Amino acid sequence: MTSDMTARMLRLLSLLQTRREWSGADLAERLSVTVRTVRRDIDRLRDLGYPVDSARGHAGGYRLVPGADLPPLLLDDDEAVAIAVALRTAAGGPTGIEETALRALAKLEQVLPRRLRGRITALQSAASGITWETRGPRVDPALLSTLAIACRDHEILTFDYASRHGTTGRRRAEPCHLVDSGGLWYLLAHDTDKDDWRLFRLDRVSDALPTGRRVPSRPVPGGDPAAFVAARLSAAPTRYRAVATVRAPADRVRALVPGLATRLKPIDDSTCRLDASDDHLPRITRTLAGLDAGYTLDADPDVLDDLRRAAHRILRATG
Repeated sequence: MTSDMTARMLRLLSLLQTRREWSGADLAERLSVTVRTVRRDIDRLRDLGYPVDSARGHAGGYRLVPGADLPPLLLDDDEAVAIAVALRTAAGGPTGIEETALRALAKLEQVLPRRLRGRITALQSAASGITWETRGPRVDPALLSTLAIACRDHEILTFDYASRHGTTGRRRAEPCHLVDSGGLWYLLAHDTDKDDWRLFRLDRVSDALPTGRRVPSRPVPGGDPAAFVAARLSAAPTRYRAVATVRAPADRVRALVPGLATRLKPIDDSTCRLDASDDHLPRITRTLAGLDAGYTLDADPDVLDDLRRAAHRILRATG
């Protein structure tokens, strides 16, 4: 009996850690017990030091709130593997949170069961990617965390945002998704003042504050946040112009630059035009360096200079 109660309380704690708020009826259904049993188990968790808040009334619910200490997290095997791989990636890449990720990884791997360590190493090896010289501005970990929580909880935020022209204004938006595009993080949100979808570059966001107002989840047009962001980015004005006429079929080039599919236009069966314009010079250089066919280029002087610097580095490396 005691064993069943302990397992049920662990399951209850795990549920409270996966969602901001649960009703007593939902928890009772998940645990196959009565609402009264849920209330008793909640009281036991409080006695053990877990800060569980509750609201009275028909619409009341339970939620795990921040306390003085960080409570133990309950992870299943797949969740533990996913977190460990993500921490290893963050600790080894230019994300701006390397040291923090390394400390968290050390704590996690210290308690990981032996059966999971082989899976993590295999997955990390299989998922290793290419790291280029520059991936763009670093992301403030505290800001990233604030925005991620707001996206999860559908909570309206206010924040300062610097435009590409350097002007800064206060914005109010419903955060929906965070999208990493070639090393630049974007917040996909619904701007409440403009009543429209907007992209916000995270390196231009500051002083993000939750308002405490939560709203229903808003579906992204088309249902695919990454595709929506890619389409918006491809249509947005850019700082640097770079248009390549590539001597290869459009389908072949599209496979090399899927993120720029909306900026790729066929000219004939063997030639296409790729608009690789961007605000970030190294990203333009990466795109053009990844083409496996010859091309002519119509580009700004700054783009040509960055390409020359990259070419000289490659020539020096190859003797």
